[in-house]
Amino acid sequence: MAFRHKADHILKYKPDILVVPECEHPDKIIFSAKKKPSSIIWYGENQHKGLTIFSFNGYTISLLPQHNPRYKTILPIQLNYEKHRLILFGIWANNPADKGYEYNGQIWKALKEYEPLLNHSHILLVGDFNSNTIWDRPKRVHNHTALVEKLAQKKIVSTYHHYFNQIQGKEKHPTLYMYRHQNKPYHIDYCFASISLIKKLNFVKVGRFNTWKDKSDHIPLIADFAL
Repeated sequence: MAFRHKADHILKYKPDILVVPECEHPDKIIFSAKKKPSSIIWYGENQHKGLTIFSFNGYTISLLPQHNPRYKTILPIQLNYEKHRLILFGIWANNPADKGYEYNGQIWKALKEYEPLLNHSHILLVGDFNSNTIWDRPKRVHNHTALVEKLAQKKIVSTYHHYFNQIQGKEKHPTLYMYRHQNKPYHIDYCFASISLIKKLNFVKVGRFNTWKDKSDHIPLIADFAL
């Protein structure tokens, strides 16, 4: 929240695409001319806390007409850069009112509706999934493991787990320190990518607790591709 006070800390990494959950409306953010986004998509019910996707450096984004407001902050987006055309799902799984489909279950339902888009050759799913295999409920068909397997069937995998050769649920790099407590680490933020993009993956980085603890309980996850 209050992203206007934190933007410069992440913009120094010169992102092309920036996905920011729990972000205030961009009208509250003042960008310098050198750091001004090419385009912005914000979606939310609270002007202080929505999902924002920023594009920079000539990348452009637009919300696809397939977006169903029922799924709120799970946004299907057209991403363009020169000759490249990608489908980006900006994700903030945060709808506790959807009983039985809290968090990860919302992604499951949304992707079921948006499944034709998953057949695109270049896919990214980026954001706060609020889920991990450690919280799987065995009898729930839409748990985190099931979602990972569903995406794998579409040849879409987690960049972090691919790059660091990690197993779901046993991640060595947390992306969340609950209540900013170092002894409460979890991995709940992801960048999934289609195999066509995985082949162009240069590196993945996860921020450090001491660098970001005074800015957020979440830690940035950075994926770099050679498009």
